[in-house]
Amino acid sequence: MKFFKEVTLTTSDPVKKNAVIMATAENVVISGSMSSALQLLATSPYHLSVEKVFVIGGGQILREALNSPGCDAIHITVIETDFECETFVPFIDLSLYQLWYTSFPLVENSIRYSFVTYVRVQNPVELDGKPGTPKLNVESFSFLPKMIFERHEEYMYLRLVQDIIGSGIQKDDGTGTGTLSQFGSQMRFNLRKSFPLFTTKKVFWRGVVEELLWFISGSTNAKMLQDKGMHLWDGNASGDYLDRHLLGFNSEEGDLGPIYGFQWKHFGASYTSMHADYTGKGFDQLLDVIHKIITTPDDRHIVLSAWNPSDLKQMALLPCHMFAQFWVVNGELSCQMYQQSTDMFLGAPFNIASYALLTYMIAHVCGLTPGDFIHVLGDAHIYKTHVRPLQKQLQKSPKPFPILKINPQKKDIDSFVAADFTLIGYDPHQKIEMKIAL
Repeated sequence: MKFFKEVTLTTSDPVKKNAVIMATAENVVISGSMSSALQLLATSPYHLSVEKVFVIGGGQILREALNSPGCDAIHITVIETDFECETFVPFIDLSLYQLWYTSFPLVENSIRYSFVTYVRVQNPVELDGKPGTPKLNVESFSFLPKMIFERHEEYMYLRLVQDIIGSGIQKDDGTGTGTLSQFGSQMRFNLRKSFPLFTTKKVFWRGVVEELLWFISGSTNAKMLQDKGMHLWDGNASGDYLDRHLLGFNSEEGDLGPIYGFQWKHFGASYTSMHADYTGKGFDQLLDVIHKIITTPDDRHIVLSAWNPSDLKQMALLPCHMFAQFWVVNGELSCQMYQQSTDMFLGAPFNIASYALLTYMIAHVCGLTPGDFIHVLGDAHIYKTHVRPLQKQLQKSPKPFPILKINPQKKDIDSFVAADFTLIGYDPHQKIEMKIAL
C-alpha cells in the first residue's frame, strides 16, 4: 500500500491530482463502465485537474484496461510465496509491453515479492525481411511517475558518469591522455527478468558474446577474434604495441600473453606462446567454479581470478576486471565482479554485459536462475577526450533493457556458440564512436 500510494499520489504539477478507477468504493463518482469513466475524466472540470489515470481493479476492469490501447504502463506486485488469497494474474503480452523496472526481491512477514513496471511499445517493424524489434516511443516516457522513471537501472551508470565529470580527480595515465577519476563505486543490476545491455548508446553485443566465448575457450590469440570480424583487441595485439611493452616472452603479432582466458582455464601453467597446447596444464578455475556451485552451493570461496602477479609482465594488457565471486541462494546465482580499472565510456557498458552474460551462462549450466550482478569499481575514470561524447550520451533517455534467451539444449560451458544467445527487444540509441586510449 505504501508503494501504491507513492505511485498514484505523486504528480509533476502540484495543482493537479491523479484519478483512480476501481470497481467499488465510497464517496466517489460512479460510472457504468471503464470507458464511460475515461470519457467522464476527459470532460470538464476533470480534464483540467487530472494529470494521470490509474486503473486498480477489480479483475474484470483490469482485463479491460490491459487490452486497451490507452494503457501506457502496468505496475504490478509479483508475490512469489504461495498462500491462499484472492488473486488476479494478468496476462501481459510481451509483444506489446517491455520491462522498465523491477525491484530486487523483498521479504516481509515471510512473503517474498517484488514491484514490477512494464511500458507499452509500438508495433514491431520488419528489418531486412526479419521480424523486427518493438520500437518504443521515447517521448511517451512522460507517462511514467518520476519515481518509477528514475529507477531504470541504467541511471546508476549515467549518474556515476555525471558525478565523475563534475567532481572527478584529474589524474595522469599510461596513455598520456589524462583522466577524471573516482575511486570505490558500486552498481547493482537485477538479472531476473531482463538483461543489462545499455540503451543510451548501442553496445556491441556480438562483440560481448564472441569475446566471452573466446575467454572461456582459454585462447590468447587475437587473430581468432579477427577471423570473426571482431577487432576488440587489435590495438593491444599489434606488433608495434607489443614491441613497446617489451613482453617477457618472444611474442608475435596477435599473441596477447597469459591474459583472461589463460588464467581462467590454465592458472599457474607456464606460458610460452599462443600456439602451445595447454590441455591439462594449470588449474581450470572456471570448471572449479561450476563444480562448487553444483556440489557445494553454500561455499563462500567460489572465485574466478584473472590476477596472477607472476604472469603480469607477460600480458599485453593487465586484467582490468580482476576477479568475480559467485553466490547461490534460493535457486539463484549472483555474481560480484571487482574491476581495478574501468574506462567508463568504452569499457564499463561492455564489461557489465559480459559478466552478466557469464552469470547467465553459469546459472544455465548449473540449473539455476540469474540473480544479482554487482559491479565494484576501483579506479573508475573518464578520458578527457571522452567527456564531450559522454555529455552527448547523458542527454539520451534510457529505453527498456532487453530479454536474453539461451539455447536450452546446451548444458556444457565449453559448448556454447554465438547463435545460442538471442536478445529480445533491444532498441538502443545509435552508437557513439570513440577510439580507445592506448
